[in-house]
Amino acid sequence: MKIKIALFAGLADRIGTSSLDFAFPHPEHQQVTAAQLKEALTAAYPAASTLIDASFVAVNQEYAAGNAVITERDEVALIPPVSGGENAADDNAPPRESELYVITEEPVSVEEVTRKVITSAHGATLTFTGTTREWTEGRRTVHLEYEAYVPMALAKLQQIGAELGEKWPGARCAISHRIGRVGLSEISVVIAVSAPHRDSCYEASRYAIERLKQIVPIWKKEIWEDGSEWKGHGLGPWDPSVPGTYSSVR
Repeated sequence: MKIKIALFAGLADRIGTSSLDFAFPHPEHQQVTAAQLKEALTAAYPAASTLIDASFVAVNQEYAAGNAVITERDEVALIPPVSGGENAADDNAPPRESELYVITEEPVSVEEVTRKVITSAHGATLTFTGTTREWTEGRRTVHLEYEAYVPMALAKLQQIGAELGEKWPGARCAISHRIGRVGLSEISVVIAVSAPHRDSCYEASRYAIERLKQIVPIWKKEIWEDGSEWKGHGLGPWDPSVPGTYSSVR
């Protein structure tokens, strides 16, 4: 049984490829579980065992529990812990889903993202803008490099928008995230949220930011004057394939 696996960020660096054609060591098996696949990968790549163990398996662009079944036909990715339309003629006609959530190599415009959520029905709009910071814990950053599992990242951004709509009915959300090289003071992400009232807008905005850090497969590589390091999310250990393990987000 051969499984094609997409690899990202530090895991791709450690194994030496971003796409792995992995022959499962038991050819009689026509399907394996996500947990069995990780065990086999750990045995095959012992130098990357710690990072493999900390990573999550995605099957067909969804996080998979350990007992999830995988076949040769599935789209499989190993996810290291994750980091962080302009037509306004009718503001009651919201932008299409594909316009609200964007992964791009081009510079991101705060004004463009914010326009997507402004509506006459809402009295509050908040925009979060993430930029590259020069100094972190005494080390000088030269620039950042972002990488994404783009199709899954877009799906998870849409999921965040759907969750906001359920928790704060009527809230609108738009997110644009840049990938590739992002220089000092340049924008890496813009999250815009609008809602009828400011209290729910504040809550929804914070929720969107924290959820992006938790479930969206985007990684950043910090390039310093004397080295570099891939960074994942900063919210502590959790398993995105198990509901209820992100209770820190309100």
